[in-house]
Amino acid sequence: MPTFNFVWRSAYHDSVSLMRLTRALEAVTGVRRAAAMMGTEPNRALLTRAGLLADEGQKAAPTDLVIAVEAEDGEAARAAEAVAREQLTARRPPAAGGPAAPVSRPRTLDSALRALPGATVALVSVPGLYAAAEARKALQAGLHVMLFSDNVPLEEEVALKRLARARGLLLMGPDCGTAIIGGVPLGFANAVPRGRIGLAAASGTGLQEVACLLARAGEGVSHAIGVGSRDLSDAVGAVTMQQALAALAADPDTEVVAVIGKPPGPDVARRLEKAIAGLGKPAAVHFVGGPAGSLEDCARQAVALARGTHAEPVEFTLPAGEVARLREQAVAGLAPGQRFVRGLYGGGTLAGAAA
Repeated sequence: MPTFNFVWRSAYHDSVSLMRLTRALEAVTGVRRAAAMMGTEPNRALLTRAGLLADEGQKAAPTDLVIAVEAEDGEAARAAEAVAREQLTARRPPAAGGPAAPVSRPRTLDSALRALPGATVALVSVPGLYAAAEARKALQAGLHVMLFSDNVPLEEEVALKRLARARGLLLMGPDCGTAIIGGVPLGFANAVPRGRIGLAAASGTGLQEVACLLARAGEGVSHAIGVGSRDLSDAVGAVTMQQALAALAADPDTEVVAVIGKPPGPDVARRLEKAIAGLGKPAAVHFVGGPAGSLEDCARQAVALARGTHAEPVEFTLPAGEVARLREQAVAGLAPGQRFVRGLYGGGTLAGAAA
């Protein structure tokens, strides 16, 4: 099937809406595969590897939207583009008995604040090139910030976090995809009950996994604070993680704290050890890729701490001999010389845990 690209100039949309859009495009008659991505260099590389990038898409700028489809013919491709236009410019359903109202899309932070003057949090999701400037405006306006955007320069992240700390505000991110504050989901979030365990995480998928495991065990989440994937590096200094821990320590609804992330830098590790010891509350800690434990162990330990019991380690549910038999059976099916089994995981933390 031929590949078609439609490029919409200066038409930014966040990854959540574009993932939903991709499903709608692939449901169009005559369309075999589809993707909707901003025209950044990494995204164009992904489209190339998928065989979905045409000449038009190759010329796209980072602020342009690329609609890519593999379709039977041009008519099916244009039908897919029409669906995309309809999806991304949809109107809200009308109120009972009233006319349809257009979706409110403020063009600036100032207009957003005029529309919602009581706001206390800004969720920033724009291309990384512009994200720091928008986050800085929000902090200067007295707002906490969830910085969903990635590709923010490291020096900008450090400066923003120091500004937030100086103003008594939280900067969650960059590359912070999930949080639950006071029961309110931000970005991607799982439907879990409110409860007595607070999470502070430098790993979005790790936070989501532990929150779900807590819910499965019958516990709930007081707050789940994402800090951004680079926060625990020595270069950033765990600025937001330390603020998150202090907030959970002061929160009367949080009885137990769970700390999740990739292994911290040496300086940050010493700083975090001191901060966790000074919480005044029991804590479960897991750094993905570390020498011991797992996300499951972290969740089980947090539940045990909340209930005053002992956490048993996670074990295989099959006898060891059966596990060995299944392993040998899998190896027997590999081609001569094959050394790897490939897996596709949603999120770097889950991929690291699986490895």
